[in-house]
Amino acid sequence: MANKLSFIPIYTTHGDAEAFLLYPYLFNRTGEWIGFVTPARDVYSVAGVYVGALTNDPRIVAKRAMDDVKPRVAPPPAPKRAQLPATVPLPPMMPELNHSLVDVLLDMPEKLHTLDSGEFLRDMD
Repeated sequence: MANKLSFIPIYTTHGDAEAFLLYPYLFNRTGEWIGFVTPARDVYSVAGVYVGALTNDPRIVAKRAMDDVKPRVAPPPAPKRAQLPATVPLPPMMPELNHSLVDVLLDMPEKLHTLDSGEFLRDMD
């Protein structure tokens, strides 16, 4: 697998590293796959549902009111569980978000779920 230094921590507005990017894959703090990022910095869940955008901070933001919903996309093949770095750099100073944006990892973490959970999961019965 890739060098652990190639993981980019994705922070919340409070400065907590809640996700990690190993392009194009997003992982949670336990190394489980929770989404992916496109070259245009759009963020999608493991089910291919649009979640928001990756900022330069880096954090994941979404419009508070979605005017037009982006269509679902086919996710890339599921990666293996990630071996995350033991330490994370201190977060940069996060500017406040304007009222039209929300911090996805802070305010809507359920949108970035693992393969075995989420509202689009088919019933196992």
